[in-house]
Amino acid sequence: MPAGAGQRGLARPLPDLLAHRGPADRGQVRQEPVPPCPARAQCTTTADSARTVGFPPRELRDLQLRVRAEQQTPEWKTRYAVRSGVEGTVNEFAHGHGMRRCRYRGQGKAHLQHVLTAIAVNIERLSGLPPAEEAPIPRRPTAFQSYLDQRELPRLKSWRTLGS
Repeated sequence: MPAGAGQRGLARPLPDLLAHRGPADRGQVRQEPVPPCPARAQCTTTADSARTVGFPPRELRDLQLRVRAEQQTPEWKTRYAVRSGVEGTVNEFAHGHGMRRCRYRGQGKAHLQHVLTAIAVNIERLSGLPPAEEAPIPRRPTAFQSYLDQRELPRLKSWRTLGS
């Protein structure tokens, strides 16, 4: 391998460009001149093919590992199930019913909009439930239907009851 081809070296530390992600030790990895890669555009968009690498401080990394391990316990999943249901409802209101913005001005009208929207969501949810397990009680046949049944005469479909 020719000298410098494919070697990577740690360059100068980067300025704090990713401050929103929290404290981290950062560095840039530069690639020495090598033949152009056909998939380079999928990997990096920088002109000099530099990569930015960040490493969280040890305390933050230990905290992340501890919290991720805790999230695998059944107790945590049980507690999170409640939050998940609430978050789903909030998401349904915000995205499904346009509740990010109020249609009316004034606290009274806004409150009314929220209450009516909540009622509409509850009606939607109830209409999507499967019917009750109990079978409906059939109507008793009318006197005329009983007369037809005794003589074994066919009835119109609209005259048939659920019980016969």
